[in-house]
Amino acid sequence: MNSWHLKQAARELRKGGVIAYPTEAVYGLGCDPLNAQAVLRLLTLKNRPMEKGLILIASDFQQLMPFVCRLDPAIMDKISRTWPGPVTWLLPAKPETPVWLRGAHDTLAVRVTAHPQAAALCRVFGGAIVSTSANPGGRKPARNALQVRGYFGDTIDCILSGAIGPRRNPSEIRDVATGKIVRPG
Repeated sequence: MNSWHLKQAARELRKGGVIAYPTEAVYGLGCDPLNAQAVLRLLTLKNRPMEKGLILIASDFQQLMPFVCRLDPAIMDKISRTWPGPVTWLLPAKPETPVWLRGAHDTLAVRVTAHPQAAALCRVFGGAIVSTSANPGGRKPARNALQVRGYFGDTIDCILSGAIGPRRNPSEIRDVATGKIVRPG
């Protein structure tokens, strides 16, 4: 893992850029979750409606705390057993969590990533980042930097090259309130 490339990707995030990076199963598109213009640009690139909401990834739960409500210790223990790992949880969003992240929901999809490069990116950036599959709507998610470039050309600001994890499918999504699996992994 090249620290110069991580620092460059983090600089692009801080400048309001949209970047691509490897995750547990596919390449992700990301940006600073608090930069409305960056998130709207990412949604436009993906042709994804804001109402669907987005996933945030982090290197640890502390990076997600500004966005989600405090949880009962028993629930937190249940979640902690799946992290770091490829399980995304729908957690109650704080009222001030931007609509461009949670969409038409009162929850926010969050994950503490197990991918070493994605986790390192969050640490260098200093917080959680948006994480959605790197593909235009209706297309298969990119699994390498070349596929990302084929989909988006020069319309994204940085591609952090690296190997994706061994998973075949994007992360499982579970609803913390019901325990139901919303998207199988």
